[in-house]
Amino acid sequence: MTDRATILIVDDDPDFTESLGSFLEARGHRVMRASNSDQGIELARTCRPQAIVMDVMMRERTEGFFAIQEIRRTPELADVPVFAVSAIYTAEQDFNVTPDASWLAHDEFFRKPVNLDELARRIEARIADRREEEEARLT
Repeated sequence: MTDRATILIVDDDPDFTESLGSFLEARGHRVMRASNSDQGIELARTCRPQAIVMDVMMRERTEGFFAIQEIRRTPELADVPVFAVSAIYTAEQDFNVTPDASWLAHDEFFRKPVNLDELARRIEARIADRREEEEARLT
């Protein structure tokens, strides 16, 4: 596991937010929670997390994608790893955008239901990579 990190979860499903948050806290991380993209963006700006988990479908079916774009336009958050999570490809069968489309601006995409172990490993790996990059820049 990486050193203790602050991870922001933005999701309107309280069960998902609570289960993922508790799982990450058990792994030693600090977790911030937001139930919509407006709250999430504001919280990201104030708490400066090391990673963000962003649901795609909240009030609008692609709300999370637009929130990620706003995060990428915010200089102090632009390089924070963002993990998009969604059931959009299950719930919206006619949604014709692949999870790896470059305009989506996320770092990784996980379909719901999410394997919490795999998501936590990928988050921790990205945080560790970023810390190594920052340390290398400073030396």
